This record gives sequence, C-alpha cells and structure tokens, in this order.
Amino acid sequence: MVDVKGRWALITGAARGIGYLTAKFMTKQGCNLILHSRSLEHTEKVLEEVSAEGVSAYAVAADLNDLTAVRKMLEEIDGFGVPVDIVLNNAGLQIAYRTEYFSTPAEDYLISFNVNTIAPMLICYHFMPKMIERGFGRILNTTSGIRLEPEQAGYSASKAALDKVTIDLGKTVEGTDVLINLTDPGWCRTDLGGPGAPNAPESAIPGIVVGVFVDDKKSGRFLGAQNFAGLSLEDAVNKAEREFDSPY
Repeated sequence: MVDVKGRWALITGAARGIGYLTAKFMTKQGCNLILHSRSLEHTEKVLEEVSAEGVSAYAVAADLNDLTAVRKMLEEIDGFGVPVDIVLNNAGLQIAYRTEYFSTPAEDYLISFNVNTIAPMLICYHFMPKMIERGFGRILNTTSGIRLEPEQAGYSASKAALDKVTIDLGKTVEGTDVLINLTDPGWCRTDLGGPGAPNAPESAIPGIVVGVFVDDKKSGRFLGAQNFAGLSLEDAVNKAEREFDSPY
C-alpha cells in the first residue's frame, strides 16, 4: 500500500461534501494538500482544519466553467514549487434536471463538458507528464453511475466522456507507477445528490480514494467507492488490487 505521508495532493471541490471528507481523510494519512473551490472564502474552514493537523496546505480558486481561470490556477499551483503527486478531480456540476428533456438547451452540454470533462482533463494533462518524469503519480477522476436518464443528459454525457478519455489515457501508463483511474462516490446525500439519496457521504470513505493507495501499476479501472464501504483503508486496497483489473 502506498504511503502518502509528505506527498502533495490537489483536491478539486474540496470545500464541501465528498471533497471535504476526502481532504480530511488524506490529512489523516499525512498528505499535504492543495484545496480547490470556486472561491477562497469557501475553503477557509477546511484549510484551517487540515493545517491544524500538522500538514502543509494551500488554497486555490477557479470556476471550472472558465477554462482561462483553470489555466491560471494551474500556473499558480506551479508557483508553489511543490511536486503534485496526487490529483483528485472531485469537483462536478449537475447543471439541471430537465423533465422536458426534448427542450434541453445547448448550454447544459457546454457547461457540463467544461466542468466535468474539459477542466479535469486539462488538470490531468498539466500534471501527468510531471508525474511520468518523476516516476510516480496517482490521478482519480470522479465519474457518475447515472444511466438511462435523458433528464440529466448534459451531466451524464460529460461523465461518459470523462470515462472514455480517462481509460484511453490510462493505456499510455499501464504497467508504470503512474496510475489514472475512475471513482464514483455513489448516490450520496450531498448538495449534488440531494437529501433523498440512499447513502451517507461518509460511506464514500475510504473507497473514494482507494485508487491513490493501490500499488499494482494498473490504470483505467472503475473503483466505485460503495464497493469498499465499511472497510478499513488496508482492506479496501487489498480488495481493489485483488478484484478490480485494468481493461487493457
């Protein structure tokens, strides 16, 4: 199992929900953090809390629908002068639920793809070559299990596209110590999932980050968090390595 103590992780959407829980969990493992949200005000609480645990941390802000802002954020992170070994692309946007789905506006797709596909991949493209050069890296892109719901077409299509590019990119590093995989918290009672969701947000831990800790050189997998609900981190890693193979 990979030891992340002292390594640096970027977590997008770290101010609340699954991202917040992920930040707290990674802190417990001794990981230094770069915490993203749309506004620096949003990350004040989590930044204070993780810093109090003795890890180093920065906060950055960018609206992921603004790709120029995303690029500026990446430049800012480079300016910190720290090696980003772990990327957790957690942030996502469910733009709307269209009961009149034949009237779905084009903007649903444009915004969804910017936030859920293009921004995460720009982040991957920025940090992955550096990981390859250093010989270590872990990237987890958060997807969704939504299927057969034209009411959420923009969201589900953008996540399907993220799945595709993640799996395709994973083939280029298969067999190395740079891993890029997919994760999904499941339907949880977060701001995105709503109060009627069947799963508590806490059920996504540790599964949402199990792909950081696996040490089997396999990429392109779907490591859905609910497959590991209730397990210790060590047991979750063992299960992931034993039961989840790459698609190549």
